[in-house]
Amino acid sequence: MSTSREPFLQRVRQALQASNRPGQTRALENRGSIGYQGAGADPALRFRDEFTAAGGNAHLVTDRGAAVDKVLELARHVQARRILLGCGAVIDSLALAEPLKALGGEVSPAKAIAPESGRDTLFAADLAVTGVEFLIAETGSMVVVASPDEPRSLSLLPPVHIAVADRAQLVPDLFDLFAMKRWTEPSGMPSCLTLITGPSKTGDIELKLVTGVHGPGEVHVVLVCA
Repeated sequence: MSTSREPFLQRVRQALQASNRPGQTRALENRGSIGYQGAGADPALRFRDEFTAAGGNAHLVTDRGAAVDKVLELARHVQARRILLGCGAVIDSLALAEPLKALGGEVSPAKAIAPESGRDTLFAADLAVTGVEFLIAETGSMVVVASPDEPRSLSLLPPVHIAVADRAQLVPDLFDLFAMKRWTEPSGMPSCLTLITGPSKTGDIELKLVTGVHGPGEVHVVLVCA
């Protein structure tokens, strides 16, 4: 057996032995007729509850200073040494590069990763800190758009993913996402639009739900609610 496959298979064995299941099993509410559901009175709380039920970790903070503190707390907790840092309006406003470096890790801004070394850098990362395009409150999902400066690998490869978002990026329902006028503009839909609900999961092996085998096993969303 190839040595490169053994660590992967060992993680599967360990997860199956531990009966690893993310989040909680929730009874499905009666949705009535299929269609628009909305997010209730408080979209931020609805997102938190749905994302947590899916096995994710949602942190509602009061302002961007508190968001920086929470990201640093999480990075310190997982003892990240190789960190990928995404870009975008919210992430850039937090100026996280230097505070993350001060923890003793190596920080690689995504848009500065050279194509010839990108594969090694992405696969070696312990943690990715990114923004999101939107959050869907009704399903507890992150909406991530890939771009040359922020490849989809940032949210799919590292074992721990921290996403930072602003309350203004919350949309109540999946229907609201696809009804946005921006998708009908000349640029249209992006080439890669990814919806992420909680950590990576698979149920292919022995019909048991396992997390983190081929993607992040731990996913956090830090939501600025001010």
